[in-house]
Amino acid sequence: MEAIRKQASRFREQVARQQQAVLKQFGAGGYGGSDNLITDEAELQQHQKLEKLYISTRTAKHFQRDIVRGVEGYIIIGSKQVEIETKLSEDSKKYGSENTCTSGNTLSKAALSFGRARAHMEKEHGNLLKALGTQVAEPLRAMVMGSPLEDARHLAQRYDRMRQEAESQTIEVSKRQARMREMPGNHDLVMKLESAETKLHDLKSNMSILGKEAASAMATVEGQQQRLTLQRLIAMVEAERTYHQRVLQILDQLESEMISERQRLEAPPAPSVVDMPSPPPFEEVNGVYTSQTHNESTDCMGYFLGEVMYPYNGESDTELNLSIGDYIVVRKVTNNGWAEGECKGKAGWFPFAYIEKRERVLAGKVTEVF
Repeated sequence: MEAIRKQASRFREQVARQQQAVLKQFGAGGYGGSDNLITDEAELQQHQKLEKLYISTRTAKHFQRDIVRGVEGYIIIGSKQVEIETKLSEDSKKYGSENTCTSGNTLSKAALSFGRARAHMEKEHGNLLKALGTQVAEPLRAMVMGSPLEDARHLAQRYDRMRQEAESQTIEVSKRQARMREMPGNHDLVMKLESAETKLHDLKSNMSILGKEAASAMATVEGQQQRLTLQRLIAMVEAERTYHQRVLQILDQLESEMISERQRLEAPPAPSVVDMPSPPPFEEVNGVYTSQTHNESTDCMGYFLGEVMYPYNGESDTELNLSIGDYIVVRKVTNNGWAEGECKGKAGWFPFAYIEKRERVLAGKVTEVF
């Protein structure tokens, strides 16, 4: 009978060792152990909450690290791009300022405009890279490497180790209880069982306190991760949006300038006034200069509006200076190619071929005529 009892005792010890080995195997890979041996409902819920917080904060930390790496790579590539584009800007401005082309300076002006616009865009690009570094990468890197997250994780890991110890102690208590049932009244076994139960009680009490502390710390860190990461993502979007808006404004202005130069280059030459006779003289009537009317040399067309198509510099006080886009109230047109009218409050003669008749004028241009 004694031999059978000893064999059963060895079998129970072997089973206990196998249980502990299984616990160690599943608990060695990180946070979290078995939920089967400690059956207190409140403790189990706390353990599961901590496990979820641990996974959530670890995933958020990896996401923050991915953002930092992506932004740092973007800054490195962007800095090289700024360097290349700045060199292109300098080359364009150099050509624009030093070009001596005999057929005109249209390309020189376009090159200068392109160089200045490119320099402005690269300045905005540099501002974007600086903003991404200071407003996105640095705050996230500080949180990834910061002590609050590591301190909270250490608390959770301490709780996990204590919980595993409590699980092992639960097995030990179960073993001693089984021996007590086999050998009731054994004083030595009673003392060992009471000591094991006291240790288990202390472990559970400390584990509960540490679990609450770890859960509070992890929840605080999780909230900070969520808020800060979202704020930095918004800051990154706003910085890039501002950059692209400013670049679009620069490109719109550059395109307008270059198209204007191209149109000037491709426009037909202005009509010649070399062979035209001089315009009729003006005579002063009550302090106002008006042209003399000669029935034989004046076509009476009535007043109408004309838009200036070619620039003209008057050669005398009786002639008007014209700029492309000006509007003129035309009052007389002579048979020899001259017309008389008023533009910007001044009356005078101008070559009629330099304007085109308009049926209407934009409201904003009316004040420019008078």
